[in-house]
Amino acid sequence: MRYFVIAGEASGDLHGSFLVEQIKAADTEATIEGWGGDLMAAQGVKLHKHIRDLAFMGFVEVAKNLSTIFANVKLVKQQITDFRPDALVLVDYPGFNFRIAKWAKKQGFKVLYFISPNVWAWKANRVYKVRDNTDRMYTILPFEKAFYAKYNIDVEYYGHPLVDVTSSYKAKSIDEFRQMHNLPDKPIIATMAGSRKQEISRMLPVMLETAKKFPQYEFLITGAPAIDKEYYEQFLTQKPENVELLFNSTYEILSHAEAGLVTSGTATLEAALFGVPQVVCYKADAFSVFIARQVSRFSGVKYISLVNLILDKPCVRELIQDDLTVQNATDELSKIIVGGEKRTIIENDYKELFGRLGEKGVYHRIANDMVKRATTTNA
Repeated sequence: MRYFVIAGEASGDLHGSFLVEQIKAADTEATIEGWGGDLMAAQGVKLHKHIRDLAFMGFVEVAKNLSTIFANVKLVKQQITDFRPDALVLVDYPGFNFRIAKWAKKQGFKVLYFISPNVWAWKANRVYKVRDNTDRMYTILPFEKAFYAKYNIDVEYYGHPLVDVTSSYKAKSIDEFRQMHNLPDKPIIATMAGSRKQEISRMLPVMLETAKKFPQYEFLITGAPAIDKEYYEQFLTQKPENVELLFNSTYEILSHAEAGLVTSGTATLEAALFGVPQVVCYKADAFSVFIARQVSRFSGVKYISLVNLILDKPCVRELIQDDLTVQNATDELSKIIVGGEKRTIIENDYKELFGRLGEKGVYHRIANDMVKRATTTNA
């Protein structure tokens, strides 16, 4: 069968690569093309567009790049039409992918959507776009299936796929890791400034200043795969001595980190699954935050980090917008390093979190269902 997969960000490339691996295992004759990153390409996907050209964050950034976005929409529609897939597999990236889903459904393509948009956090009536524009939605958060059921919409929940990703990771020993990167014998703080340029420009300067307050720790920046090293260098010209930028080492860093400064997003759940106590950081342009806060008041959503959302309680501290200061980051990080007053509370909450995320084999179960639907006349 033929599959066209669209992922638009680093996290989507990660999920897409594992999903493609399992689709190929279930369908040995699969031909797969699409949009994604290096991880999907490594699984044999013929890429027509790379994620480094796709990630725009917030209302303002999207508005500035509308001409590029419209051109991309036109381009991918033509590529899908030329390829004629048996199934269009959309991975997260809702602002773009739902536009494609609506068009593709009208064209008669089978639309399988992996990772639900946060309709529960925005206007709930958007659930009907899921019903009307997809043949099947695969959710990854444990409360989403019940949310959709309120609107008589049946979706799939097979568990959170990061359970597969993190549980299968085999880290090097701490000594080998330090030797490989010429690192000092200091405890490590994971420094995760985001996967997009706009995030990095807002979060990384605060994180670097915070690092100065902890000279006894080594702050390791997890370089985003879609961002060139040169982009980071403008922020690192006068970096503290206890800061290093490492690429392709995110899970190695999390495996050995004592604590983390983590930008809100998938990274917060990754840190939790590695058992890393964290301070969640987030800052966007003022207009985007204003809109988000108005919507959150309407929807009743109280948190932005996946950890807190899934647990429905403030397990980890969220420093949002004006609260994201060097002083606050310093104070909160002090509470969660070894000996910190909140560390044990977070570690106990993480145990509860793990129980809600499902068993291993999530990608396998999702891929098998996708292949079955791709091979049937009606999804």
